[in-house]
Amino acid sequence: MKLVVIGATGYVGSAILNEALQRNHDVTAIVRDPEKLTPHPRLHAGSSDVFNERELAEIIKRHQAVISAFNAGWKNPDLYNQQLQGTRAIINGVKKAGLSRLLFVGGSGSLEISPGLQSVDSPSFPEEYKPGALAMRDALRMLEGETALDWTVLSPSADLVPGQRTGRFRMGENELLRDANGESRISLQDFAMAMLDEVEQPHHLRRRFTVGY
Repeated sequence: MKLVVIGATGYVGSAILNEALQRNHDVTAIVRDPEKLTPHPRLHAGSSDVFNERELAEIIKRHQAVISAFNAGWKNPDLYNQQLQGTRAIINGVKKAGLSRLLFVGGSGSLEISPGLQSVDSPSFPEEYKPGALAMRDALRMLEGETALDWTVLSPSADLVPGQRTGRFRMGENELLRDANGESRISLQDFAMAMLDEVEQPHHLRRRFTVGY
C-alpha cells in the first residue's frame, strides 16, 4: 500500500514507520526534519507544517491511508491547544486530499479503569501528563463526530515501552487492559504491529480500540 505516516521520527511514529517498511509498504513520512530519516528504497520524505492543511493535502494525495502519530510535545506549554489544532488540521488535510482512511495514535488516559471512570479522571493520574491526556481525549471526541472519514484510533496500554515484537497481545475497546499481574503494558513493536494490522485489514472503522498484554 501507499501510506503516509505523520510524525514518523517520533517515539511511536518511528516504530510504526519501521513496521510499515518491514511489510513492504511504500511510505511517505511527514516530519519536521527529513534528515532524521534513515534512507530506505520505499521511504519518501515529506516536509510539512502539520498545521498547514493545504501542504498536508498536497503530500497526502495519491496515497491510500494516513497514520498520524502527531504529538505537540509533552513539554509544550500549549500542548492541549496545539494537539487539538494539529488534529483538526490533519483531519481537514485528509479530506482536502480526497482520502477517507485515517488512523490516529490515541492516548491511554481516556480508557476506563472502572465503569464510568477514565484513567485521566482518577486522583492518581500524574498531573504532568494531564494536558496531553485531556487533549487526546478531546481529539477522540472530535473524530467521533466525523462521518466523512473511515477513521480509527488505537490507544496503547498505560505503559508503552520498547520491547519485543511478539504478536501476542489482546485487543479491547474502551477499557484499560491489564495482565495477570495487574500491569497495563504493550511494547512499541507490538503496538505498531497492531496499527499496521488494522491498516491492512480494518476491523475498527469509526471506532477506538486498544491493545495490551
